[in-house]
Amino acid sequence: MECLVLGPIATNCWIDPIKEKTENQRSCILIDPGADGDSIITRLKRRGLRPALVLLTHGHFDHVAALASVVRAFPDGPAIDIAIHSADAFYLGGRAKAAHLRDFASVGGASYVEGLWEELPAPTRFLSDGDRIGPFTVLHLPGHTAGSVGFYDPEGGRLFSGDTLFSGAVGRTDLPGGDGRALGRSLQRLWTLPAKTRVYPGHGDETTIGRERGTYA
Repeated sequence: MECLVLGPIATNCWIDPIKEKTENQRSCILIDPGADGDSIITRLKRRGLRPALVLLTHGHFDHVAALASVVRAFPDGPAIDIAIHSADAFYLGGRAKAAHLRDFASVGGASYVEGLWEELPAPTRFLSDGDRIGPFTVLHLPGHTAGSVGFYDPEGGRLFSGDTLFSGAVGRTDLPGGDGRALGRSLQRLWTLPAKTRVYPGHGDETTIGRERGTYA
């Protein structure tokens, strides 16, 4: 697994290789391609990897901005699945720009969206709590956005937490769709995971459930 830190908001984009090969090329799961599509594409091709699945922890622009360029760079082979929770699906597809401009305008960042904007592909899969996708169980973790999720791999002892939980911090709730009470409930759910679970957040350094639970529980 590899983390690329991308864009002006330093979003973590995770590359998780899949063991099986297809036509002498390995596939991978790509989590939150948030910016700088050229860097993502270059790294994937250098490693001989093709994304089979893009998982989005939520729909904010700094987690999806490179999606179009990544999909466009791999036209051959099976279509790339794009998965997001149904409550955040409006951040993708033909009408997504208005939602992203609304969100970033609320914190004075509309120019960031305008500067990087290209039309985002529609999702191919709508996630719900408890779904299994790849090695992960989907945990619906509303609060940062209504459709925020975590991707939990119980066998691997790891969680991709998006912007719900960071090292030494929790997700903001002051953007449109944020809900502090819902975030609190989502954190309580995360505290039930094993303490040794490694947490790979949407920004910043990795941590563990035990470390963060000791701070916030």
